[in-house]
Amino acid sequence: MNTSLSHPAAQHCNSMTEVRSHIDALDERITALLVERTGYMTQAARIKQDAGKVYDQERIDYIVARVRHLADTWGGQPEVLEAAYRALMDASIAFEHREFARLREGVTA
Repeated sequence: MNTSLSHPAAQHCNSMTEVRSHIDALDERITALLVERTGYMTQAARIKQDAGKVYDQERIDYIVARVRHLADTWGGQPEVLEAAYRALMDASIAFEHREFARLREGVTA
């Protein structure tokens, strides 16, 4: 896991074309990272033995606090990042529940 964190900074743009170009490039990087993150959700579904453990409020609280802190530290908008991460976590939890069920289809205890 890469733990080196650098302070992100938007580059100065003179046109909407430049703004959109930078956003498109960021979206490619973000999408690649989200695909990787989703792969870990599949692994979590495989490792967890109880569907009740898919939703973990303590973990959610930790992630929200961490993301808010990082946003604040880097001069970002903690409210925006929290909202984005809450939506991401909701979708991830729903995906993990589906994966949990899919991985156990046809398995009898």
